Order: sequence, then structure tokens, then C-alpha cells
Amino acid sequence: MLPLGNIIRQHGINVHCYADDTQLYLSMKPEETEKLVKLQTCLKDIKSWMSSNVLLLNPGKTEVMVFGPEPLRDRLDHMITLDGISLTSSLSVRNLGVSFDQNLSFNSHIKLVSRSAFFHLRNITKIRKLLTHHDAEVSPAFVTSRVDSCNSLLSGCPNNSLRSLQLIQNAAARVLTGIDHRGHMTPVMASLHWLPVKFRIIFKILLLTYKVLRGLAPCYLEELVTPYNPPLPSPLPSLSSPLLSSPLLSRPLLSSPLLSLSSPLLSSPPLLSSPPLSPPLPSPPLPPLLSLSSPLLSSPLLSSPLL
Repeated sequence: MLPLGNIIRQHGINVHCYADDTQLYLSMKPEETEKLVKLQTCLKDIKSWMSSNVLLLNPGKTEVMVFGPEPLRDRLDHMITLDGISLTSSLSVRNLGVSFDQNLSFNSHIKLVSRSAFFHLRNITKIRKLLTHHDAEVSPAFVTSRVDSCNSLLSGCPNNSLRSLQLIQNAAARVLTGIDHRGHMTPVMASLHWLPVKFRIIFKILLLTYKVLRGLAPCYLEELVTPYNPPLPSPLPSLSSPLLSSPLLSRPLLSSPLLSLSSPLLSSPPLLSSPPLSPPLPSPPLPPLLSLSSPLLSSPLLSSPLL
């Protein structure tokens, strides 16, 4: 896949390549139509390379997703074609087991996880009396692992969205301990040494941050974390300690699954991890992010390196 990656990078487009799946990433503003022309040219070069290597670029298995505000997303719909076929932006796509929607709210992902987790919990409950204590401890782990998978993406989601995942953890604790559904869950969680879902997400963010700072994380995560360098001489002795820079936002985001935003807020006090704030300047709406998945042959969408 190395030649294919080199072809894509020549057009200035980010790419992740897998054995039978290639994903392209492009950030643009609605008026920057020349980037779409660049993308079309890139797709033509990919098709030519694949044809020369006896491979097929299947338009039916190619998915496009546009992230951004809805008015701006509508401008980019039906603007990408492949072999004369207009590629419509998908409402949601699965990537590394995570369902992404256009608003990055992850509501569809939470619904899928809840449906699958409660299905398995009901089956475990039916045979709970036949299980030993050791087997009963292992069984809920198959369910809670689904809640923990890629949960760092849920950082910044509202509490009402995370409530469904917390109900899964509560149900798994009841299956394990046999406590009545009216019982208080806080002491049960403490006895099992289980962190609530919200704090498990915070723990995952801090763990990833630690790995980044120790050089144990992939390079694409290291690019998201920037150490804070205070102006010299430092006005406060505490500013000389290792801190992280927080990106300045002109307006809050619906969800903030960004390591560059979450890490400084969780690993150090916000007032010490960012330079003095000034009133935000007027800025245009956030540009949509175009994500294109172009499978080789007829394979479905696989995955991308997420948190």
C-alpha cells in the first residue's frame, strides 16, 4: 500500500492505509472548491494505479462523510463524483467499531452499544445461578469492555448521553452482585472498584496523555498535545512546571472529542495551562471536515487509528 499512499500525499490529502481499505481526510471551507477538484484528481490517479495493478475501485462500497454545521454540509453534498456516480454523504459510518454521525454527537454509537450490551446482559442473567463466583466476575467484563472501547471519543458529551452507558454498568454490577434493582449503586461500585463511566473516560484521556508525554503513543496522537511554554521570566513559579497548552475556542463545541482540548483541561488547572485569554475575535463558522473512505475491491469500511 506504500505506492498508493505516496500517490495520495502528492495531492496534499491525509490518508490512512490498511490491507484492503484506504481512508482519505480533507479539511476545507465551503468556498474552497479547489480542494474538491484536488480530491477528484486524486481519485482518478488512485483508479489509474489500481487498474494498472489489476485492482478495482468499487464506487458502491465507497462512503463519504462530511462533518460540520448542517448549513455548510448541505453545500458540499453531491459535489463528489466517482466514475460518473455522485457520492452522497452518509448519515453515519462505522470506524473501529465506533459509529460516527455528522454532528459528532455519538448518539448513534451509544444506542448501538446499549442495545448490544443489554442483549448480552439478559442472556447472562438467565444462567447467573449456574455460574460460579469466578465465572460471574468474568461474564460482565464482556459487556463493560464494550462501554470502555474507544470511550475517549466521548469526552465532552453531555451527561444525558452518558447516562445510557452508566445504566449498562449499573446493570452489570447488579448481575454480578445480585443486588436488588432498588439498591443504591454507589457503595456497590466502590466495593467492585469500578469507576463510573464519566470518570472512566477521564482516566482514558489521562492515560493517553501520559503515553504521549512519555513517547509511548503513536505519532498522530503526539501531534495533538503541545507543551505550554510560559513567557520568560515566568510570573508564577508554578508556571515553570510541565503544563499543556489549551487551544482557544471562539465558541463552545457540541462535543469535544479532541485530545488537544481535553488533555490540558484534565491534566492541569486550566488557568495555568493556557496563556492569558483575550476577548474572542469574530470568526467564520467552523469549516466542515470531509472524510472519504475508498475501499479496494469490494471490502467494507474497516477502521482508522482513533483514540
